[in-house]
Amino acid sequence: MNSDRLSSRLATVAKYVPKGAKLVDIGSDHAYLPCYLAKNIGITYAVAGEVADGPYQSAKGNVSGEGLSDIISVRLGDGLDVVEPGEVEYVTIAGMGGALIASILENGKDKLGSVKRLILQPNISAISIRQWLVDNLWKLEAEEILEEDGKIYEVLVAEKGMNAFDSMEPYGQSLEEGLLLGPYLVKENHPIFIKKWMNEKKNWQRIYHQLESAVQTPDTMEKKQELLHKMKLVEEVIRIEES
Repeated sequence: MNSDRLSSRLATVAKYVPKGAKLVDIGSDHAYLPCYLAKNIGITYAVAGEVADGPYQSAKGNVSGEGLSDIISVRLGDGLDVVEPGEVEYVTIAGMGGALIASILENGKDKLGSVKRLILQPNISAISIRQWLVDNLWKLEAEEILEEDGKIYEVLVAEKGMNAFDSMEPYGQSLEEGLLLGPYLVKENHPIFIKKWMNEKKNWQRIYHQLESAVQTPDTMEKKQELLHKMKLVEEVIRIEES
C-alpha cells in the first residue's frame, strides 16, 4: 500500500472526508490515510496520531518522504491526546476493535467540541460504537459493509446531534436490532451483510452447544439465553431459514 492507492477498507473511510478538511487520524500506522487525503482529496491539515514508537517513526518517515510535513503533523500519544481542543473538525479511527474506539472517544470527549464528523472503522464489535454514539448524542449518518482479503469490515459515519431524538432517529423503533446489526445495513441487506451474520449465527450456535454440555450454573444459563436472543434477532432481520 502507498499514499496514492489505499486498501478498499481505507478508501471507504477516505470517501467521507471532504476537501478542505482538518482532521486527526488516530492509530495512523504508516500515515497512509492522511497522506492519501492530502495528495488526492485536498485536506488542508491533518494530525497523524500513534501510540507506539515504531509506527510513529514509520509515519514520520512516510510524511517526510511524501513532502507533506507542512500539512501533516505526526504525533506520539494515546488516542485523542494528540490534538488540542478546537484543532480538528474530522476524526478518523480505523482498524481497531469497536470497544477500543468507543473508549478512545469517551476518554477524549473534551477534544470533540469542534468536531463535525466521526468516521470509524471497527474490526469487531461495531455495537460498542453505536451505543456510544447514541449515549453521547451523535447521529449515525451512514454505514457501509465490505469484504477484503477474506475479512468483513464495517464503516460508520456520525455527525453531532442536537438532542436525544436526533441520535436515536436512525434506529426507528428497533434500537436493539439497530445497535447490533446497524440500521442502514439492515435496510440495505447486502449479501456481505447476510454472510457476516450467518457466520456469526453459526459461531453462536457452536458456543451454545458447548454451553449445553457444561455445568448449568446461573451464568451459563444467562449466557445461553443471551445467545438465543441474538440468534433470534439475526433470523428475524435477514430471514434465515432454520435448517
